[in-house]
Amino acid sequence: MPWSPHAALLRDLILGVLGTVAFLLDLGADLWAAVQYVLSGRYLWAALVLALLGLASAALQLFSWLWLRADAAGLHRSQPSRRCLALLHFLQLGYLYRCVQGFQQGLLAWRQEVPSEFDLAYADFLSMDISMLRLFETFLETTPQLTLVLAIVMQTGRAEYYQWAGICISFLGISWALLDYHQALRTCLPSKHPLGLGSSVIYFLWNLLLLWPRVLVVALFSALFPRYVVLHFLGLWLVLLLWVWLQGTDFMADPCFEWLYRATVATILYFSWFNVAEGRTRGRATIHLMFLLSDSSLLVATWVTHSTWLPSGIPLQILLSVGASSFLLGLLLRLVYYNWLHPSCRWEPDRVDGARDLLNLEGHQLPQNGRMTRLAQNFFLKAKDETAFLGKGEANGVL
Repeated sequence: MPWSPHAALLRDLILGVLGTVAFLLDLGADLWAAVQYVLSGRYLWAALVLALLGLASAALQLFSWLWLRADAAGLHRSQPSRRCLALLHFLQLGYLYRCVQGFQQGLLAWRQEVPSEFDLAYADFLSMDISMLRLFETFLETTPQLTLVLAIVMQTGRAEYYQWAGICISFLGISWALLDYHQALRTCLPSKHPLGLGSSVIYFLWNLLLLWPRVLVVALFSALFPRYVVLHFLGLWLVLLLWVWLQGTDFMADPCFEWLYRATVATILYFSWFNVAEGRTRGRATIHLMFLLSDSSLLVATWVTHSTWLPSGIPLQILLSVGASSFLLGLLLRLVYYNWLHPSCRWEPDRVDGARDLLNLEGHQLPQNGRMTRLAQNFFLKAKDETAFLGKGEANGVL
């Protein structure tokens, strides 16, 4: 079925609005929880919530500002002055500004009877950055906040209504960000089929089911040993940071800020898989999965030798059974997805009909998001080989 630019733009507009609403709901839930903790005299919990929120927001704004500075001159034609943009990011509004800018550009292209190539490519460029920032915010703020809330619930033995709201919004937001990021990676490469509805549902579910046991393990450890959870995180984070560094990342335009990216990736890897280097990803993904599984098993062994009951009186066996079942089901769905539902199973070297060609073989002036394209080529090895072939053919006058 031929690709319809207007249908795809409308879909992207709806998904973009939903993603922004999810971000605002998550932010509201965190602030709501912090206020409730203060009113109930739980000042430490409120401070932790606000600290995680502040650190994640600062990192998010810094990434956004650095990317804007690294973009080609004249790319963002209707942006405010650099001083105004700096003020927006200082006020922690840079990400929301990007969401509004992406919506306006998508709406502009959708209203055109025949959308121009530049407007289509620029809309994709903006949406890719938003997807990447959303993923960073998810693992720098949403996932740690979810772990904290679960630890608090396990300690107290009850969940307030605002905590239930935060837990549900966080789980959905995390899986949504992972799915949106994966879809954005595929948009970077013209040879990659978009995820269908069935593939998207399975991809959403296996990410949710594999992430839940990891969050549960860390939350249980935090509930039983609140004084040692920071040491545990820092120990694993340093190991993962070393692993990321050894893979030789080159994501940021300014090498001085490459360590900011590596530190963020190490935080993501503490909870979930994230590929940063070219080559076969299956081996590295398996190593990472076994690493997290071993760490989680050690934490479980620590609980069992310490106590079989939580401070709230909840038996650990129930939670561990739920977590193990979720992990096995998520692993099964992941295998099903990559063996039968992953679009690469139907991969063809020819360009997909109707796909947006951000490489622009006839001219090289269209916006191309180099940050996301490099990550996509690392994730999809065949696409990297094909891109090299296209570039060689263009240089030789074949294409």
